[in-house]
Amino acid sequence: MSGDTRGVDDSTLVGHIRALMIESSRFVNAFGDSHALHRSDLAALVAIMDAAGRGHPLSQGELATQLRLSASATTSVLDRLQAHVERRRDTRDRRRVVLHIRPSAQKLGFELFGPLGMAYAQAWAQFDEDERRIIARFLAATVEATKHTRLQPHRED
Repeated sequence: MSGDTRGVDDSTLVGHIRALMIESSRFVNAFGDSHALHRSDLAALVAIMDAAGRGHPLSQGELATQLRLSASATTSVLDRLQAHVERRRDTRDRRRVVLHIRPSAQKLGFELFGPLGMAYAQAWAQFDEDERRIIARFLAATVEATKHTRLQPHRED
């Protein structure tokens, strides 16, 4: 493994994660602004695409739960996304209406994640396979820690 890891304490790692979160937020905001989409619109598109990729299309209620939005706010999001998302009856349960992405959403997803994926791949080319395994483990653990913390009740002291 290459590189010097001396002096990389928790504070340094937290600083890098914080910087990544801020840059990611700026990236998403700039992309949303250039496509007249709110941040919640982009979050909805990602959630719908991810669910479809897992073979479980979301209902509007499931999307509302994932995004932590009210039913009326979720309806507003879906109304803004009507060029990218359609509501259809579930083929397995006709009582259920599920959300499906249109080709325009796939194109939009590629416009958002394609350039970023290429830039990441270029930045990561310097790491060997062992380093990449460690990075993958680090990122997975960081995501899980973030989820765990998000799900904890907030205390006001």
